Amino acid sequence: MCLDDDRGWPRSVLRWCVVAALVWPLMGCITIEPVQPWEKGTLAKPEMTFDSDPLDKGIKEHIYSSKESASGGSGVGGGGCGCN
Repeated sequence: MCLDDDRGWPRSVLRWCVVAALVWPLMGCITIEPVQPWEKGTLAKPEMTFDSDPLDKGIKEHIYSSKESASGGSGVGGGGCGCN
């Protein structure tokens, strides 16, 4: 990244702009609070899942396995070392 002062800005201002651009997105992570026990019931609703429609999930898995010429890998599996 080049910090040329084409616009006549001092180099220190450009440095602070770069630092602010890198730090600003991380500022939202400071206030993350853990989920409280009484809020977990809301998160456990079926509409909160990524694949709420089992038929649609099956179709997507079928298409993926047809395109990739592979099967499995979408559920819970072993460590992958081949030492079953």
